[in-house]
Formats: sequence, structure tokens, C-alpha cells
Amino acid sequence: MSLTESAPPAPAPVQSLIAHDTSPQTHDAALHSLAIQIKHNLQYQHNWTALDTHTHSPLTGALLPRPLLSGLPPHRLYVHPDEQIELLKDADRARKANREGGPGALEVKAAPEREWILPARLSEKWTLRRLAEVFDGVSEVPPEEDGTVGETSKWRRTKRVVLATVDTDSTVVYYIVQDGVVKPRQN
Repeated sequence: MSLTESAPPAPAPVQSLIAHDTSPQTHDAALHSLAIQIKHNLQYQHNWTALDTHTHSPLTGALLPRPLLSGLPPHRLYVHPDEQIELLKDADRARKANREGGPGALEVKAAPEREWILPARLSEKWTLRRLAEVFDGVSEVPPEEDGTVGETSKWRRTKRVVLATVDTDSTVVYYIVQDGVVKPRQN
């Protein structure tokens, strides 16, 4: 190589993932690449673990409208309002029982739960019908990596997905979308 020639730039990590992906192509390649991009973002930017790609419904085995992801976030994304009250009461009882160290802060912790992730582009138009098609194909809680269904919290009464919306500049914004009417949280 001469001094005037330069080596081609190395591909971005997510481009390498897409290029080396060997999973079966059951959906449009653009939707599959989008799922890989979101998976990469969740794993390396937000510390999610146990990430899986789903192309078929765990309920019926039918092809999903688009590839979905599932995974375990580093902390709980949504706490049901009634569960929040129970957790606060439990934490207050524990704090009162341990008065030896003086008044301490309430330690409220809810274990993380597996979540469904719906990769989407900001330019897409979502309707209730399209969201209903997604909800029809998923279970309340995503299956574990080995295909078994994990324990369901008594507070998790509706299906929900994390809508992962990607803009043209690769910015990803996450929204929790729940199926049906959900009791609002109190602040």
C-alpha cells in the first residue's frame, strides 16, 4: 500500500453483527436488521441480559408480524401502583425493625422482569390494529432462553411491550406500551 492509499474504514460494530448474523430470515431484511440494532443498543448501552430474537409466537407458533426481542433489563421498568404501595409498606416495616442504626432511607427494590421489545422506526405509522396484532402473538411474559415460561408476578395482569423507536440518526427512544386499560401510577 502506498502512502496515498488508505485502508477502508472498519465497519461499525452493529454493521458487523448484521453482516455475520446467521439466524433464519423469516421477515424482511430491514426489519431483521432493525431488531439486531435494537438488541445491540440494549445490550451495550443499557446493560440488558438474556436477549433473544423471536420470529414466531410462543402462544401459537405462527409467524409474528415482525421480529420481536425479549430480555432482562438491569432494573424493573414498570411497577404496578398497588405493588408500589406494598413495597413501600414492606420497606417501612423493615426500616422500623432496624432502628439500631438510626433513621434510614427506605430501600424499595423490585426484581427485574423479562420484557418484550418491539423494534420500530420513527417514520412508521402505528395504529391500534397493528399494535393489537403484536399483542395477539405474545404471552404476558416472554419465555426464558430455554423456551420455558418464567414466573409471572401477581401484579403483571396485562401484556406489555417496550416500543424501541429508532430515528434516522440512530437515536433510540423507549416507550412502555400496555395492552388495554391500565391503572395510572400515582406520583
